[in-house]
Amino acid sequence: MVHVTIDGNRYEVEVDKTILQVCREVGIEIPTLCHDERLAPYGACRMCLVEVEGGKNLVTSCTTKVRDGMVVYTNNSKVMNGRRDVLDLLLSNHPMECLTCEKSGNCKLQDYAYEYGLVDGTYIGEKRSKEKDDSNHFYSYDPNKCILCGLCVRVCDELQCTNAIGFEDRGFNTIVATPFNQGLENSKCVSCGNCVSVCPVGALLPKTKTKFRYWETKQVRTTCSYCGVGCQMDLLVKGNQVVGVEPAFDGLNNGLLCVKGKFGYKFINHPDRLKKPLIKKNGEFVEATWDEAYRLIVSKIKDTKEKYGPEAFAGLTSARCTNEENYLFQKLFRAVIGTNNVDHCARL
Repeated sequence: MVHVTIDGNRYEVEVDKTILQVCREVGIEIPTLCHDERLAPYGACRMCLVEVEGGKNLVTSCTTKVRDGMVVYTNNSKVMNGRRDVLDLLLSNHPMECLTCEKSGNCKLQDYAYEYGLVDGTYIGEKRSKEKDDSNHFYSYDPNKCILCGLCVRVCDELQCTNAIGFEDRGFNTIVATPFNQGLENSKCVSCGNCVSVCPVGALLPKTKTKFRYWETKQVRTTCSYCGVGCQMDLLVKGNQVVGVEPAFDGLNNGLLCVKGKFGYKFINHPDRLKKPLIKKNGEFVEATWDEAYRLIVSKIKDTKEKYGPEAFAGLTSARCTNEENYLFQKLFRAVIGTNNVDHCARL
């Protein structure tokens, strides 16, 4: 343990923690654009600048470890002006399309510009004019809105372990791109969308036919039903329609989803989705109650078993069920029907 003083208050903290971690633990808010607790400290965006007494320059709090006797200032005029200069540089090379940008209301750059009182960038000069990568079926990448925080690259590398994207060129011409700039569709990208989930601005956006603003939605916590892992996610609901999915960062999946969990939600509101059992009557399927459906199933099982025996049955269960449901399913076939003809879709 070491003793540090932050904004005049003395704290006893663990020696291997960064200034940013300590500040968040004691309730001091530090702005960040490139930081993610799941990733190695990066220090690219420079928004988390703080002053350490005795130091010549401001330091990034996400990469600076605390030491005994350290005195830190997080909100004096020098620090605030430094962060404002960083924002000014970012805004000066950023398309000011907040009125039409789909990320509006959920954009950290927009939030910080409001907090630090910046309306537009003051550095006049050339702006990036790169072609948008719209080749992926599920999301798009606009390099002109990218602030080069590196979150997408590092999540793809350190967490997803796909290494589909990286930085191309140097300095002003730097963009996030696929190898040989072949486009996302022709890369190793598995369309998991984890890069989209961490993008703090509107550079990476999911493709959706339903227009919405984030303040129009509410989040509903649920469990992904596509497999038995049990990933937690938050459905973005506008009215009675699911318009998007965000991974739960406090769930067992630790903020990660696969392509199905992130983008495979449109079946929920699909007009062809079955909501009631169907029974064929007079050659056509008609809606029925669950009691009717269960009675029909039981009668068919009994008749078939009497005529052809238990080996005439085979059961195919689903990875989208829970372990408990799959256990009951195989128990039904083995103990009630009397056959071991049970299989599972995940094995195929």
